Amino acid sequence: MKSCICLLISSLFLLPLLAQHTNSIIGKPDPSKKTMLVETACGECQLGLHGKSCDLAIRINGKAYFVDGAHIDSFGDAHAKDGFCEAVRTAEVQGQITGNRFKATYFKLMPSGSKK
Repeated sequence: MKSCICLLISSLFLLPLLAQHTNSIIGKPDPSKKTMLVETACGECQLGLHGKSCDLAIRINGKAYFVDGAHIDSFGDAHAKDGFCEAVRTAEVQGQITGNRFKATYFKLMPSGSKK
């Protein structure tokens, strides 16, 4: 019985910590293809795209594209001080533009404050 209570109490402390885990990298880079440094943010809040909700986007050569293959919530709280809805960040990416969307095969968010 004591071990069940200890397990329950431990899980109450550990579960919130696990819920805060975020990735800074999606996929693996293909060494045979070049990577690009791009601006990334919420397409609606920061990059001027029209949509129904906050969605991840990148800007390449002045044109913004929604991203498939990486989700805005995969990188933490989009509404945090340095989140995608509040700040334009830098990412290293690989993928291709198909239609008006960027199909990401690799997406690495650079630390806050890093420049292109």
